[in-house]
Amino acid sequence: MRLWGLAHAVDDLYQGLVPAVVPYFVLDRGYGYVAAGGLTLAATLGSSVPQPAIGMAVDRMRLGRLPAAGLALAGIGLGLSGLAHSYAAVWALVLLSGLGVAMFHPSAGKAAREAAGDSTAAMSVFAAGGSVGFFLAPVLATPALAAWGVRSTLLFMPPALLMAYVLLRGRHRQRALAAARAAQVRNGADRWPPFLVLTAVEVVRSVVFFGVSTFVELYWLRDLHASHALAGTALACFLGGGVAGTLGGGRLADRIGMVRTVQLGTALAVPALAGLCLAPGRLVPLLFAVLTGAALNLPFAVLVKLGQDYLPTRPGTAAGVTLGLAVSAGGLVAPLLGLVADAHGPQGVLAVLCGVPVAGLALGAFLVEPGQEAGPSSPV
Repeated sequence: MRLWGLAHAVDDLYQGLVPAVVPYFVLDRGYGYVAAGGLTLAATLGSSVPQPAIGMAVDRMRLGRLPAAGLALAGIGLGLSGLAHSYAAVWALVLLSGLGVAMFHPSAGKAAREAAGDSTAAMSVFAAGGSVGFFLAPVLATPALAAWGVRSTLLFMPPALLMAYVLLRGRHRQRALAAARAAQVRNGADRWPPFLVLTAVEVVRSVVFFGVSTFVELYWLRDLHASHALAGTALACFLGGGVAGTLGGGRLADRIGMVRTVQLGTALAVPALAGLCLAPGRLVPLLFAVLTGAALNLPFAVLVKLGQDYLPTRPGTAAGVTLGLAVSAGGLVAPLLGLVADAHGPQGVLAVLCGVPVAGLALGAFLVEPGQEAGPSSPV
């Protein structure tokens, strides 16, 4: 699981690099905001839309080399984007990088589940890797981009190629264990109704996560009148809390159950967001930034494993939806949140987001533990 967690961190590093690199394309190449938004759209289209289809292919065919191939493509596409001259070439390379991310998630999610067996805590190691990669991306990229501009994207190609090589080398050793675990995991019939409810819960979580990660720095800058350094610290606190929440959620689910963990994390997000929005000063809200990140990510690994439990014969499809499509769906709401910010500022966005988890709580009441009869479960 450490290997898959590390591979997930490297893969999602390239997702996190896109928002870090786009401003430097604006500065170095003179791209307008529409062109910059087009690059973000290319990354989103490549990484989210194909994942369910790739997941179905993973469930039907033996595609053991797909995680390594996806990692390599993600690194090559992003790495070469800074060297391309025409906008069309840059757009295509960013799209290819996103496609590499999409190739990784369903196949790696299936393999990680087979390695984890029935342990949610073990699965949380894989899920937390993605949070770590997204967290590290701006930390690693900003100094290089500031010093050498967009051409420094080439420096970020080696981690993907190295990790792809490691996965290929270790693939044969894991086959026997994976086959044995897969036989245990793939028992029972697929249950689509609770899986669709779970997907809706993940979309709600994604909306809040994208909203906070997009506007939390602006909140510190424009509403709290803080420095750029403190605003960056706020984003780091939020993302760091997410890593802790992902790991903690897996361990908690092994103790109290997966559904209750999802319900608890969703419930805790409401007071955490309220504190982030209303806490006085510039330093106290940092605590609530950590708590918000932790609460939102408490159900993350649990949702991935629970989705695979609902679809035991389609673990790749389940991972493709929960790790890809549903997670990225929150980004589609960003333009609407931007309209709220134009009218009421970043604090207005955070105020609106305080009410969004309520929809997740309502949906979470209809989740059931695998093996139980369908019907509303007791909310936390």
